[in-house]
Amino acid sequence: MSSISAASSGSFSIGGELKVDRLGYGTMQLTGPGVWGPFPDQDAGVRVLRRAVELGVTLFDTADSYGPETAEQLLHKALHPYSENVVIATKAGLTRPGPGQWRPDGRPGYLRRQAESSLRRLGLERIPLFQLHRVDPSVPFEDQIGVLKELREEGKVAHIGLSEVGVEELERARAIVPVASVQNLYNVAQRDSEDVLRYAEEHGIAFLPWFPLATGQLARPGGPLDRIAGRLGASPSQAALAWLLRRSPVVLPIPGTSSVAHLKDNVAAAALELSRADFEALSDPFPPRG
Repeated sequence: MSSISAASSGSFSIGGELKVDRLGYGTMQLTGPGVWGPFPDQDAGVRVLRRAVELGVTLFDTADSYGPETAEQLLHKALHPYSENVVIATKAGLTRPGPGQWRPDGRPGYLRRQAESSLRRLGLERIPLFQLHRVDPSVPFEDQIGVLKELREEGKVAHIGLSEVGVEELERARAIVPVASVQNLYNVAQRDSEDVLRYAEEHGIAFLPWFPLATGQLARPGGPLDRIAGRLGASPSQAALAWLLRRSPVVLPIPGTSSVAHLKDNVAAAALELSRADFEALSDPFPPRG
């Protein structure tokens, strides 16, 4: 396991420029209980992030609302100054006022302030990938995308992404500014965003599935994921990640964990090869609804 690296899954160039190994790391779990508040063990978080780099992870996904703010601060503490091959992707537009609370805020002034605050917290001169965390239905869509375009033109962000959007919103955004990535809920058991993934494939857009380790009934004892994982000497979670990596070359899973042991297991999935029969067996029971 220790010889396995994230690079085994191959690479992808986000926006045609940011080359990353396809199996990334999501920092959402590097916050307190209920994904809110400070991470209870800062040193443990630093160890996980530094070990991820040692294992070949190059894409780190975070957000201003993770903590809030603490995940970005922890990235800075652990990895700054960043290696030239490390790509930081952060998000703004979804506030986290308390445990169990999420609230979109797409006001242009707010998005601009958050981008500038993320630059300071992360210790960056330019954010490699800045993503709109959620579309705010109370703010004109074009205004939200417009401020991202301005930030890009000012050199504060290099590339722009969107999260939890449909094909129509992607097309509207791309009419204003190039879109390098989309981050939607997607995993082996939940594939409502299949149409968005197909669109991403057609246009060379990176697709970052959040909640990638949800396996649903597929991992139940005797289920297809359980059987295939057992035959391969892997865990159901590793098989689920391997399915995502085989699903499309534009898919960049970003599993998160606060445990070095779980991190190593996730990274090992990059070298797990599913046969065509195994891939189809996992794909068929839950046909896409997108």
